[in-house]
Amino acid sequence: MDKDILKRLKNAGLLSEELPELGFVGTGSYAINKVISGDFTKGIPIGMITCFHGEASSGKTIFATHILKEAQSKNYHAVMIDSENAYSLDFAAHLGIDPEALLYAKPETIEEAFETIEEVVLAIRETDEDTPIVVVYDSIAVSPTKDEYAASGYEQHNMRGAQRAKATGGCLRKINPMMRKEKVALVIINQLRSKVGSYIPQDVMAAGGRSLEYYLGVNLKSISGTEKKYQIYNERKQPIGIRGKIRNTKNKVAIPFKECEFELRYDEGLNPYAGVLELLKADGHVEVNGGWHTVVETGKKFRGDDFMKLLPTPEFTSIREMLQ
Repeated sequence: MDKDILKRLKNAGLLSEELPELGFVGTGSYAINKVISGDFTKGIPIGMITCFHGEASSGKTIFATHILKEAQSKNYHAVMIDSENAYSLDFAAHLGIDPEALLYAKPETIEEAFETIEEVVLAIRETDEDTPIVVVYDSIAVSPTKDEYAASGYEQHNMRGAQRAKATGGCLRKINPMMRKEKVALVIINQLRSKVGSYIPQDVMAAGGRSLEYYLGVNLKSISGTEKKYQIYNERKQPIGIRGKIRNTKNKVAIPFKECEFELRYDEGLNPYAGVLELLKADGHVEVNGGWHTVVETGKKFRGDDFMKLLPTPEFTSIREMLQ
């Protein structure tokens, strides 16, 4: 490329001069990391927007909390935008969040939420130009637009959804360029709703419409909920957690449309090893013969049910190295 041409350009340069990636933040689950980034040790991408969406009680806030915890463990800036007014200090601290290091805001509208994100990022960059910033917005589904919030009464009309999508699109157009420029990982929590008027049952994201999906680098669907088949019970038949799957429905980082299992306990958070065995089998690191599994690299044999408790032992060094 002619250097004289480059000198005349204001907003362009060579692709080779761009950083290929800005890094990742772990999710607290090796399997979810792998589904997102193609690597057990990575996770959500810095410089992009990631969305977790699913039905109520499908673990979305716990996923977000683990991401904030991982950000704090790397000494990144961690920010919670809590539009639900439901984020508990005790809950966050129990899962490993340092409340003294977590920036926290409760905006009332979609527009105010994105304005807050922009203000926080720019304020941090006044004194710290380089440390990544991880922001969780929980959740866009409950945030009204400014017009909705200012309206008198509670009467609704058919254009509310379109207005929310339009407002979201406008906010995302403005804030999306900041993600890479300012080294920000934005995690948006969304909910699922049943599509009204559809003859065939169909779930759609509750807020943002196509505009939100368009700007996402990674879109993850949590398949779980309050149904009995998802519940984990203790020996006294009391519910202590849920299990389910995470499905990648959009991915600009790695191969899309992959999925993995997850498991979480209400008093412990995510099980970091849940779903790993199935991914190892899919990648050819573990072979199955009847009821026995074999680690291809070492020849170590084990029963599938024993995987979790055997993983920390020296015989499983080859697998543990993949997770470090």
